[in-house]
Amino acid sequence: MEIVFLGTGAGMPAKQRNVTSIALKILSKGAIWLFDCGEGTQHQLLHTSLKPRKIEKIFITHLHGDHIFGLPGLLGSRSFLGGEEPLTVYGPPGIRSFIETSLSVSSTRLKYDLSVVEIGEGTVYEDDQFIVEAKRLDHAVLTFGYRIVEKDQPGTLLVDKLMALGIQPGPIYKRIKSEPTVRLDDGRVLDCSEFIGPPKKGRIVAILGDTRPCENGVALAKDADLVIHEATFEKKAESLAAEYFHSTTRQAAEIAKKANAKALCLTHISSRYELKDNPLLEREAKEIFPNSTVAKDFKKILIPVKKDRH
Repeated sequence: MEIVFLGTGAGMPAKQRNVTSIALKILSKGAIWLFDCGEGTQHQLLHTSLKPRKIEKIFITHLHGDHIFGLPGLLGSRSFLGGEEPLTVYGPPGIRSFIETSLSVSSTRLKYDLSVVEIGEGTVYEDDQFIVEAKRLDHAVLTFGYRIVEKDQPGTLLVDKLMALGIQPGPIYKRIKSEPTVRLDDGRVLDCSEFIGPPKKGRIVAILGDTRPCENGVALAKDADLVIHEATFEKKAESLAAEYFHSTTRQAAEIAKKANAKALCLTHISSRYELKDNPLLEREAKEIFPNSTVAKDFKKILIPVKKDRH
C-alpha cells in the first residue's frame, strides 16, 4: 500500500498546494482508490505515474467544493483516456445529484459503468481483502472519515520444512496451503497448519478529512498504521480552527496519540502557511506525537507489509 498526496491545501488552490485529494495505491491489485477530488486533481495526476483508468473507487468525505469540484472533470477524462473498467463513487447524500447534474449539463458521456453510493455510518465497502468503514466527523456540513482495514492474510508456506521431509515443490504445495489435511502418495497424512507460517496482520489507514477534534476521529484512527488528519491551522489558532470547524496541528497529534496510532501525516494546510512553514507545523505535532510529518503535494508514504506475527 502506498499513499500519494495529490493536493494538501485547504479551501482553494494556492501556488504551493493544490486542494484536497489523496490516492491510495493497492500494489497487490494494481488499483487506485481516491479520497476526495478537489479542483485540479486531474492536473495533479499528470505529474505522477498514476493512471486515471486505474482508479476504481473514489471516496468523498463531504460536499464542500475544495473536495469535489475536480470530480466531473476527472470522470470525463478517465473515459477519454480509455478507461473502460467500472468505477464507484462513495459519498454523503447529495453526491449523486452533483455528479449526474454535472455530467448531464456538460453532455459528458462515459464509456464505463459509473456507480454512485450515498453512504451513512458503518461499513461502506468490503471485499476479500479490505473493509472500509465510515464515521461522521465534526464539520460544518455532513462529513465522513474513513478507516481502511486490510484483512489479515494467511501466513507463508514453510517450504524449508516441507523440503526437509522430502516433499518437493508441485501441485501438492497448493493443496497444503488450501486444505486442512493432505494425504501423500506414501500414505503419510499432513496436518497442513504445521506448514503454514503465522498470519500476516493487515494494515490500517485512517483518513480524517475536515473536522474539529472528536471521538469518532479517535475510533477511526485506533491502532492505525497511518493516520492522515487535517491540520488547517497552527496550534495558537485553536479558537479560529474551532470557529471554522477545523483542527490544529496539536489537536491532530492528540487524536493520533489517543488512538495509539503508529504514524501521523498532517494535510489540508491553510494557504496562510507556505512550505517553509512545514518545519514549524511538524514540530508542533511532534511535541505531542513524535512520529508526525506534514504532507506536501506529491509526497509518498509506503505502508509496508507487516512481518509475520509470533
